[in-house]
Amino acid sequence: QVQLVESGGGLVQPGGSLRLSCAAPGSIFSINAMGWYRRAPGKQRELVAAITGGGSTNYADSVKGRFTISKDNAKITVYLQMNSLKPEDTAVYYCNADLSVILGTRRLYWGQGTQVTVSS
Repeated sequence: QVQLVESGGGLVQPGGSLRLSCAAPGSIFSINAMGWYRRAPGKQRELVAAITGGGSTNYADSVKGRFTISKDNAKITVYLQMNSLKPEDTAVYYCNADLSVILGTRRLYWGQGTQVTVSS
């Protein structure tokens, strides 16, 4: 019933920046964790970054130092600031959230995916 809506993807030159957003409209009981995955053609889906409800973060080695994940609990929104983008970052990015809409209803939700293309 909770649907995550992504935005912010697009075409950018190497070295450029993009900021992805993913929101879950409505009210929830709690945010347990939120994150971003990506899938490039011919490759497995990988976890890019994650943030816990308490604010602890984790990043894939390939993006550490370049990407920053953050969230707004009131807006039920997770962001991914992507700097120094490389062609290897080209992929469809999916947001994910571990939410409790009401007490006792914890489950995972996914965004629809947004295309990020890094090319000159």
